Amino acid sequence: MRINIILACTETGDRNYITTKNKRNNPDRIERMKYCPRLKKHTLHRETK
Repeated sequence: MRINIILACTETGDRNYITTKNKRNNPDRIERMKYCPRLKKHTLHRETK
């Protein structure tokens, strides 16, 4: 039931993280504050298709 997703930075567009989510519990796109190495600070990362 868990699927792999890619998290992309909203400011630079870089795809920095790969994680999993349970599609049954979280049908919407995930948003997390994660570290962006290019900007050297924490930014909002959203799930990409």
